[in-house]
Amino acid sequence: NCRFVIAIMASSITILTAKGKELIQRNYREASSSRNVREIFKQRVLEAHDESDLKPIFQDGTCNYCFIRHGDLYFIATVTMNANVAVIMAFLYKLLAVFKEYFKSVEEESVKDNFVLIYELLDEMMDNGYPQATEPKILKEFINQSEANVVVRPKAIPTAVTGQTPWRSEGIVHKKNEIFLDVIEFANCLISAEGTVLHAEILGTIKMKSFLSGMPELKLGLNDKVLYEARGRRNKKTVDMESDNLFHSTRRRIRLHDI
Repeated sequence: NCRFVIAIMASSITILTAKGKELIQRNYREASSSRNVREIFKQRVLEAHDESDLKPIFQDGTCNYCFIRHGDLYFIATVTMNANVAVIMAFLYKLLAVFKEYFKSVEEESVKDNFVLIYELLDEMMDNGYPQATEPKILKEFINQSEANVVVRPKAIPTAVTGQTPWRSEGIVHKKNEIFLDVIEFANCLISAEGTVLHAEILGTIKMKSFLSGMPELKLGLNDKVLYEARGRRNKKTVDMESDNLFHSTRRRIRLHDI
């Protein structure tokens, strides 16, 4: 039996402004110098004549560059090994989401004002180039900043960081067990000048807010029973989950049951 292991390692994480000014750089492994990363990215991306040709992943020599843009900031990860770039890109988006939880507004000034905290987060979220703790709620339990801009850490690291459930701490108790679901739907419709429907779709999300004690396991079922019975269609599978659905990492498996 052969086992293939794909390395998921980033050499460095860099944050640049739209003008090419370096705000943050954290090296995890052997990589190009700070100046090389800045100059190469500036030539290949910031000074590009046609933005339509830009790709979020490009190669320069033996170094691969993965980046995302948020406002006037670029989040860049360099990779020198055969890494899973999809995981690296997902980490960059997760890094941006964590910054939003801490600073609310992620821009040049907020990065400058919180650079000490950012380096602390980079050290915890990635270990030697491997993505590690990325849940904002868990990170806030042991990385915070006081009013004097001093990073405050507890004496003991939460067990959720190294446990099987990094998204939820142990020992959570609520006086009243409650759970709230919000279903948000958007309808898109394209109609011709003659009134013919050219394209119609409904996009939706289900947001859950949990006030449950402990570590419960929940089952969620979706059905269109009322709609299909009104149309005279019964005893048929009414839910069709397409492949473009996004689920939180807390899910154990996806099972669909007719209700």
